[in-house]
Amino acid sequence: MRILIIQDTDWIKRYPGQQHHLAERLILKGHEIRVIDYEILWRTEGEKELFSRRHIFNNVSKIFKDARITVIRPGILKIPVLDYVSMLFTYSREIKRQIKEFKPDIIVSHSILTNYLAMRFSKKNDIPFIFHMTDAQHTIIPFKLLQPIGKIIESKILKNADRLVTINEKLRDYAIKMGANPDETYVVSAGIDFERYNSNVDGSEIRKQYGIEKNDIVLFFMGWLYHFSGLKEVALELAKIKNKKQNVKFLIVGDGDAFDDLQRIREERDLDGQLILTGKQPYEKIPEFLASADIFLLPADPTEKIMQDIVPIKMYEYMAMRKPVITTKLPGVITEFGDDQGVIYVDKPKDVLKKAIELVENEKVTEYGLKARGFVEIYNWGDIVKDFEGVLEELT
Repeated sequence: MRILIIQDTDWIKRYPGQQHHLAERLILKGHEIRVIDYEILWRTEGEKELFSRRHIFNNVSKIFKDARITVIRPGILKIPVLDYVSMLFTYSREIKRQIKEFKPDIIVSHSILTNYLAMRFSKKNDIPFIFHMTDAQHTIIPFKLLQPIGKIIESKILKNADRLVTINEKLRDYAIKMGANPDETYVVSAGIDFERYNSNVDGSEIRKQYGIEKNDIVLFFMGWLYHFSGLKEVALELAKIKNKKQNVKFLIVGDGDAFDDLQRIREERDLDGQLILTGKQPYEKIPEFLASADIFLLPADPTEKIMQDIVPIKMYEYMAMRKPVITTKLPGVITEFGDDQGVIYVDKPKDVLKKAIELVENEKVTEYGLKARGFVEIYNWGDIVKDFEGVLEELT
């Protein structure tokens, strides 16, 4: 099967998400895949140019070295807002080009703008079209004034997709309310590579590298550092107890909008050695970082729209490491994991640190960690890829 994947974000620089895992495993099963992506980080990274040219990246692999994908990145006008206008032309041209050259059997698309274009051209060329939904897409448009327009477009895509695949039940409910056909809507959850993510991974070298002692309690977060991720609130709470609980360390892996603010908090609150910011790390090193931690955190602002319906893939990877997860009361996470499954809920980001100390003092870390691992045992990629492949084959 020839599969064309289209998305409004960077396939190469972003950490592997659901689509990367599925795509590379489908390639290993003999399918052909091309990806059209978008240089989403152009505002903060990359060359300072007015217009970027079309670029082809050959033999791209994020997870398996033998799963090589061709990634095509059309050019854009590098001016805020006008970049989206230019995409209407450059991405339309590229999608038509790939339909002619690659002759896909099916198109799988994400996001908003390129998703809408993909839907139009798939209909015009009688190619089955799947909307693979990992977020409430209009909520992640960076310009809030454009979000209402994005919501209208998102609804139109949901109503016209041949199939909709969401990554959790809460997101499926959202999609149906937005107009998706319940009979054509499927849930294919995130999976876990249990060979990479398990309690046998050794994190001692990471602890040594960052000056973490054997008796230190390590709280951990990884991913893109949004301002609404709750990390600044946790760091400020850590500053309040630094003289009482010197052995609590907060290890943050990743880069993003809040990185500079976190650095400033570390300096102003004298948290050097306790608030550890590693920046972005190679994907292959992530299991070691996870193994170095005692408790994982997802302290996002529960009122943020973007966080209402999603379940980040890192939740499953956290739980596979046999460690508890403390999270704010995010509706999608609550629906997915419920109670007493190794996931502990708090009301606000600032409550996370107090709950973590409580778990340690009550000697509940191991107990909750075992529950977390037990819950995610069924989420193996083999079965999940088979489910996703079945949805594709049904259409083709």
